Amino acid sequence: MLRLQVDALNAAYAAALDERRFDDWPEFFTDDALYQVQARENFDRGLPLSLMALESKAMMKDRVYGITQTIYHAPYYTRHVIGPAQLLAPQLLSHEGDRIRAQANYAVFRTRPGDATQVYNVGRYIDEFVQTPAGLKLASRRCIYDSEMVLNSLIYPI
Repeated sequence: MLRLQVDALNAAYAAALDERRFDDWPEFFTDDALYQVQARENFDRGLPLSLMALESKAMMKDRVYGITQTIYHAPYYTRHVIGPAQLLAPQLLSHEGDRIRAQANYAVFRTRPGDATQVYNVGRYIDEFVQTPAGLKLASRRCIYDSEMVLNSLIYPI
């Protein structure tokens, strides 16, 4: 049951991003959540350098403002494919605030109008979820990408 809730959240997360509903993106997170996009090489070595590190929902909302109001770039569409979640620790959930640790593989494809689809980013999410009165929320999402290169620049969330 718990894994199905995590998978449902991941599916809704992907749909929000793919449908360009960027204002919905921060709402998947708690107010003090961490969102990080980091190369696998740095993650494996325990190095902190990341392409993006947002330390609160407020920072995510600032990012959304940048995406929708200030950043100029060639338009493109994304399509997220997220595998089933793997729960990583015993899940207590006897009261609000217990952490649910999970990971799931992802692939993000990018399509520019009039061009062929490209593999944009592939890796795994390492997540911590918490149960809140509003339902399951991300307390932390670390997007650990496999490639050493990212096409052009990272504009939209992974």
